[in-house]
Amino acid sequence: MTAILSIGTADFCLNLRLPALGMPEILGLGRPVDISEPLFDIERASRVNGMDVAVPSSVLLPTGGMGYFGWPAIAGHRMGRDFVAQFGQWRVTREGRTTRLTGLDIVAGLEITIALTEHASGILGMATSLTNLGEDAYCLDRCMAATFPAPAGCAYASSFTGMWGREFQMRREALDNGLWSQENRRGRTSHDRPPMLVLEGSHRRLAVTLGWSGGHQMVIDRTDDGQRLVHLGELFEPGEMIITAGESYHSPVAYAGPDTEAFHAFARGELMDWPGGRMTPRPVTLNTWEGNYFDHEMGSLKAQATAAASLGIERFVLDDGWFGKRDDDTTSLGDWDIDRRKYPEGLKPLVGHVTALGMQFGIWFEPEMVNRNSELYKAHPDWALTIKGRPILESRTQLVLDLTRPEVSDYLFGKIDAVLSEHAVSYIKWDMNRDLTHAGGHDGRAKVAAQTRAVYALMDRVRAAHPAVEIESCASGGGRIDYGVLKRTHRVWTSDCTDAFERLEIQHGASTFIPPEILGSHVAASPNHQTGRRLTLAFRALVALAYHFGVELNPLELSDEDRDELTVYIEAYKRLREVLHAPGANFRLPPVDGRYVWGAARQDKIVIIVAQGPQMVGEQPAPLRLPESVTKLGGHWRIRTVLPAEPQFIRISEGQKALLSGSVSFTLSNTAIAGLPLPMLTAESALLLELEPIKEGKTHG
Repeated sequence: MTAILSIGTADFCLNLRLPALGMPEILGLGRPVDISEPLFDIERASRVNGMDVAVPSSVLLPTGGMGYFGWPAIAGHRMGRDFVAQFGQWRVTREGRTTRLTGLDIVAGLEITIALTEHASGILGMATSLTNLGEDAYCLDRCMAATFPAPAGCAYASSFTGMWGREFQMRREALDNGLWSQENRRGRTSHDRPPMLVLEGSHRRLAVTLGWSGGHQMVIDRTDDGQRLVHLGELFEPGEMIITAGESYHSPVAYAGPDTEAFHAFARGELMDWPGGRMTPRPVTLNTWEGNYFDHEMGSLKAQATAAASLGIERFVLDDGWFGKRDDDTTSLGDWDIDRRKYPEGLKPLVGHVTALGMQFGIWFEPEMVNRNSELYKAHPDWALTIKGRPILESRTQLVLDLTRPEVSDYLFGKIDAVLSEHAVSYIKWDMNRDLTHAGGHDGRAKVAAQTRAVYALMDRVRAAHPAVEIESCASGGGRIDYGVLKRTHRVWTSDCTDAFERLEIQHGASTFIPPEILGSHVAASPNHQTGRRLTLAFRALVALAYHFGVELNPLELSDEDRDELTVYIEAYKRLREVLHAPGANFRLPPVDGRYVWGAARQDKIVIIVAQGPQMVGEQPAPLRLPESVTKLGGHWRIRTVLPAEPQFIRISEGQKALLSGSVSFTLSNTAIAGLPLPMLTAESALLLELEPIKEGKTHG
């Protein structure tokens, strides 16, 4: 009988058939199949001028060259020979939730292992390993981590584009007969092409992402029988991945799931490695960058910390400018010694002041970069990634250090370890502010893939030495947000743009794959430093409130009125974060006419945030219909709290006033039909509604 495997949960299961020769055939994605079904033993026939033997078109990691004419997910050669791979003799091993399929190609001298992991959240993980069993080196041109079956027929792909300060702009396009392809060659996840994709058809929705922070490929191929495959994997530079005799290549892990909720559950519960084994409530954070830039004056910083503590802030992060002779962004990267001009007694007086106020202390590093105007570069110019004979290309006056060299990694670990060992540091903001160009090592070979692995290794080393320290991934904002870096970090800086109007779309897109409490979102000054836009404090605070909430300004510059108002929102965040960050509680609706709606719901509380970006085109907003995940809670509810106390409405009826005051109760089941008739907000304003259940017999009419 044909070997049939079903891997995954009951509703999201990958069904495979293992042939005697060739890659595992994909039978479908859905419920587990009945292995006794005789349909799976029937060979298919091709057209007259096709192959004389059946060649399945929907397979994991197709290799091409032997009757498969689609896009090959694996390609390589030995100096032009062994350019075809055909695996067989499949063996199946299981360990816990992971199933490994191992096949041999005796002719090409290769062994492949496909590891498929079913996660409790409903996510499927897939990774590929390729081992060279031959005597000569094997040049691997391409080796995708995974192949998943994509929706056939009329289907759409939603991907993300953007730039610095405009990350996670979602674009939806129809899939046609041709090849859909996305490649990223920036050497980091990127602002414009993160490896995240949502595929939708008439009968299925599939979300996929690659856990990788370097170059990548995502390809959607239409097969001969009209089906579609989506491939995800690492992108190699020419000659970058050469496997010598006995060596192996191990791909990143690609993930597939049915919806946002499954990915959030996976990231929270299985992917991320929290200090102590669990996430603690996300502390309100003050980051000093936009409030100070490179101006580090001890008296002012202490006063800012005191003011921050009085506002209820729980973490104080010292950003760029504390080391070397770092008075601007042209100097001192790599010189990770405390600047004694600014801190004659070192950092301990500031750290001690912050921690005595009951706050955590965090600090900024950009370990991967170096300025040519630095002591490190003067001593070791060969430590930078360059290509001999080519111009040295700077970006932000920075070069990239070759972390694949042990002496470089050891130097950086030593500097980071010294700061963490000598101070009560709870948090690192790990920045990375440029793309990789001319990324060659001292041997002249491309180092993009190896550099990414070396960054991971350095992060792992720091985490092992200081397991209680949390790390934030920042890369000019959202340039390195992916499931590879999230295995090692605990927060991402969503965007360098702190303008709440721009953040509406950025945060909506990012939360497709990233849970809200992982996305850093701060209340910044008005006018905004990036756009010059003036926004009310209420709007700035409410747009940030559901995420990892923080402040990005100098608290000493707040007026008494703003200080009091900000305190209200900080207190609201602390009161509501248990709900807003609860597993399985989050929801977000597609924006309509510039209105964004998101929040969280539990049996005891529902929090809804409504934000209006641009002025609406419609005469009135549609009634707010909550998603099924909320309405299924059932029961009678009323609005208990409204923030701000005086929302900015264009017009409000008496009935709407009664609804918002809590004197009208309603059943959640009816809101699924009629919706909540909320008033129209003015442009650039927001509203928070806190709903509570009420007991039967105590409803208001």
